[in-house]
Amino acid sequence: MTTVGIAGITGKFARLLVSHLLKDSSVSIRGYCRDPTKLPETITSSSQVTVIKGDAFDTESIHSFVQGCDVVVCCYLGDDRLMVDGQKMLIDACEEINVPRYIASDWALDYTKLQLGQLFPKDPMIHVKSYLEGKKVQGVHILIGGFMEPVVSPFFNIIDTKSNTFRYWGEGNELMEGTTYDDAAAFTAAVAKDATAVGVIRFLGGRSTIHEIATSFAKVYGIKPTMERLGSLDDLYKHMHQLREQSPENIYAYMSLFFYYYWINGQTFVGPEVENARYPEIKTVDWEGFLARWPLEQLPTAFFALNAN
Repeated sequence: MTTVGIAGITGKFARLLVSHLLKDSSVSIRGYCRDPTKLPETITSSSQVTVIKGDAFDTESIHSFVQGCDVVVCCYLGDDRLMVDGQKMLIDACEEINVPRYIASDWALDYTKLQLGQLFPKDPMIHVKSYLEGKKVQGVHILIGGFMEPVVSPFFNIIDTKSNTFRYWGEGNELMEGTTYDDAAAFTAAVAKDATAVGVIRFLGGRSTIHEIATSFAKVYGIKPTMERLGSLDDLYKHMHQLREQSPENIYAYMSLFFYYYWINGQTFVGPEVENARYPEIKTVDWEGFLARWPLEQLPTAFFALNAN
């Protein structure tokens, strides 16, 4: 029997992770969250799941949560205090109670190749990885490129399904690495059950250029999209920093541009050498396969649909 602790079990990714773990009757799950009523009955009614209620900064509750776990997976998503200090409290509890492994809240492009401040939303991951390196509990960091669902959402403004337009920065031949939420959750479940899986582990669903994804779009939907180039990568770099300097508090005006720049500029590629073959039972979906799963009118809502269950 393997006991997997999931901190932040009510989130989108955590729910998918639970669904994969529950396929294995030899796994028990200890969930941690502020409000267990947000969990669907499919989770709360399972005899394999125990949910502990508590805050991210409640030391006593956190210790109760990690007790008896073979691995703790952090699925927190929030501000820097939660992502750094909140994770440090989990790590410290794992250290004190001798939990052997801690899977950090990563699931991202390869932030290990970034300097602090370059892609500021990923700074907490850099801090947490450094913190784990000084601990007895072994850190696990799962890198998957970009999540496909948010990439096609209005947040990134790459695909406009109303006008069938692809908007891009760069030359158009830059690789875009992506993995679906569900595939990333499947890999995380496999890693959680694999006591030998430690350190940085890289998985990917697909690597394609914007033009290749547009070709897949035409194949799947029968519509040839219009390609709109917004500028070079240098233009993007200047533009995103100008927006940040002009209105630093308006983070959503420029955050997606920072992600886009570091996602495709070659600095943070997860591939091409990945470890998908480590868990051959997981059959990943590439960009074309992802598009094929969604009717065109629903494609922009793919990310929000993750909360449907």
